[in-house]
Amino acid sequence: MDLLQLNHIAIKAALSAGKVIQQYMNGDVFVEKKKGGTSYASQVVTAVDRACETAILSHLLPTCDEFDIALLSEETEDDGSRFDEDFFWCIDPMDGTLPFINKRPGFSVSIALVAKDGTPFIGVVFDPSTDTLYHATKGNGAYKNGSPWKIKHTNDHLTYVTDRKLKDTPHAAEIEKLLNENVEQLNLNGVKEIAGAGAVLNGIHVLENGPACMLKLPKKENGGGSIWDFAATACIYQELGLPATNFEGGRLDLNRKDSTFMNKEGVFYANLIYR
Repeated sequence: MDLLQLNHIAIKAALSAGKVIQQYMNGDVFVEKKKGGTSYASQVVTAVDRACETAILSHLLPTCDEFDIALLSEETEDDGSRFDEDFFWCIDPMDGTLPFINKRPGFSVSIALVAKDGTPFIGVVFDPSTDTLYHATKGNGAYKNGSPWKIKHTNDHLTYVTDRKLKDTPHAAEIEKLLNENVEQLNLNGVKEIAGAGAVLNGIHVLENGPACMLKLPKKENGGGSIWDFAATACIYQELGLPATNFEGGRLDLNRKDSTFMNKEGVFYANLIYR
C-alpha cells in the first residue's frame, strides 16, 4: 500500500469537499438535528455536510475496495469494520458545522488514514475560508500548502485555543490554573484566548499561534469530540514532533472500541516548548 499515493487521493477528496463548502459559505442553509454529544455543536447537521461526504467518498471508496480499507465517517453509522481491517479512513466531511451555519470561520474538511491499533498514518485538513491545505504522512513530515511546515513561536503569551470561551466552559477554574502554570513555567506574559472554531481547526490554530494549547478534560457524558475530530491533526502533530495526547499525556486512542467519543480520556494538544 503506497501511503504517498493514498495521501494524494485524500488531498483530492478534501479539496473536492472544500469546493462544495465554498459554494454554500455565504448562502442560507437548512439546519437539522442529529444524535450527538451533549453540546449543540455536535447535534447539528446540514445538507452541505452530507454533500461533502458524498464528494469525499467518490475518491476514497475505490481505495477501500482495492486495499481493504475500512471506513468511519461522521455522517454514516459506524459499522465496526474499523476493527476488522488493518486500516480505516476516518472522515469529518465538515467539522465546525456550527461556525459554518453562523457564517464565521472555523469549519474545515478532515480526512485521516488510521491503523487498527489507532496510529494515524495520513492526515489531511483543508480550510475553505482561507484556501489553506495542511497534510502529513507518517515518516514523511508535515506540509502547509505543499511546503514543509516549520512551526514558529511568535507570541510572548500563551494562546488557549477552545471551541467555547473559558468563562462558559465547565471546570473553568481548573483549566485556568493549568494555563497559568504553563505561563509561569514558560515565563510568558499571560493567556490570550482563541475561541469558536471546530476541533479540527482548533488543532491547527494551536500550531499557528504558539506557544499554545487546547485541552478537553475527561468527563462521563458523551462528547469531548469524536475520533474524526482529532485523527488528521494527530498525524500532523506526530510528524511535527509535538504532543497530541489524551489529557493525562498518554497515547490518544483513535480506534476506541466502546465509542467514537473521546470524553472518557480527554484531549491535550500543545506546542509548548521553551523558546
